[in-house]
Amino acid sequence: MADAGVQVPAGLRSSAEIMEAEDRFGARNYSPLPVVVSHAEGAWVTDVEGRRYLDMLSAYSALNFGHRNQRLLDVVRSQLDHVTLTSRAFHNDQLGPFSEELAQLCRLDRVLPMNTGAEAVETAIKLSRAWGYRVKGVPRDQAVIVTCEGNFHGRTTTIVSFSTDPVAHDDFGPYTPGFVTVPFGDVEALRAALADDNVVAFLVEPVQGEAGVIVPPAGYLRAARELCTERGVLLVADEVQSGLGRTGRTFTCEHEDVLPDMYVLGKALGGGVLPVSAVVGRDEVVGVLRPGEHGSTFGGNPLAAAVGREVVAMLATGEYQRRSAELGEHLLGRLRAEAPPTVREVRGLGLWAGVELVPEAGPARDRCYRLIGDGVLVKDTHETTIRLAPPLSIEASDLDWALDRILKVLH
Repeated sequence: MADAGVQVPAGLRSSAEIMEAEDRFGARNYSPLPVVVSHAEGAWVTDVEGRRYLDMLSAYSALNFGHRNQRLLDVVRSQLDHVTLTSRAFHNDQLGPFSEELAQLCRLDRVLPMNTGAEAVETAIKLSRAWGYRVKGVPRDQAVIVTCEGNFHGRTTTIVSFSTDPVAHDDFGPYTPGFVTVPFGDVEALRAALADDNVVAFLVEPVQGEAGVIVPPAGYLRAARELCTERGVLLVADEVQSGLGRTGRTFTCEHEDVLPDMYVLGKALGGGVLPVSAVVGRDEVVGVLRPGEHGSTFGGNPLAAAVGREVVAMLATGEYQRRSAELGEHLLGRLRAEAPPTVREVRGLGLWAGVELVPEAGPARDRCYRLIGDGVLVKDTHETTIRLAPPLSIEASDLDWALDRILKVLH
């Protein structure tokens, strides 16, 4: 880390002043940890005063390839010299190839590009309902989508309608109908919910990230696939956080050889440069939409498509998936072997971990504050869990450097 006594250059605001301005003039819909990032490279970030920190969060998997990945920045620079936005009123030379390459990566047929993860989830909901009415034959306005307790799919008014988190849900009604919630990982509860002939889709995160990196029991995704096929229900996998290499495979569903009817993708699809999301699905499902029924001015713009194409090309090599699997095994191995009694459980898959503290250890956020002083950035969730999701490009030595400090603070 840089010397904590480094002064802010003349004419620039200090971290304290910048945070004060944000608190004074910005909406208080976040409660960020007190670090003001002004520069980043790879797995490291630097604040206004010149202090360096190892980023062990990766913007919730949006930075799977690290900060300012030069291969991705080269694509951005090149595309800026050609065209950045056309809207979908016209074709552009990047969207067709992006759709083809992403569909092939997913082993599915069609791509519907959007911008944010929440937009992609909303898109999947609309597609599921339209498919239910136009293909399955569900009576008009009776479609039901099954979701899981502890889910996090975004914060739009429809999505928070089926959230079981009071912070995301309460005071934002009236709520959108048409959703049924079952316990995550419970096959029998899912079986019972799918007995309703009006169910059109099961929307699930293969690993629940915001809930604390909750990994379902082995065989759960495979059972869900079989039940959905049996009942004529779409399996919709929200891999906005878990996909694109995070868990050691391109998609978490691949750990159980499951191919969903639709993938919901985002975060890392934009390479840490700009928001890019997409729904990728079977032709029978994505093909139900007609012109004008859904869209976005920026969805599928040439700059986003160019970045997305490079992300797909980087994943096609398998390098990042291998790094995630190998470094993730080391990460989880050390945490489980060396964790003190303050830790109740270490959960994870690939280079992704949730360290849940015992109640007596106090709020997880306190440990996050202490780690800032040691030059490590992590984030708490649900008061008791510390999330770890470093860039897949992190060096093994840097990972151990961070683990040494995390384990010290846990002790």
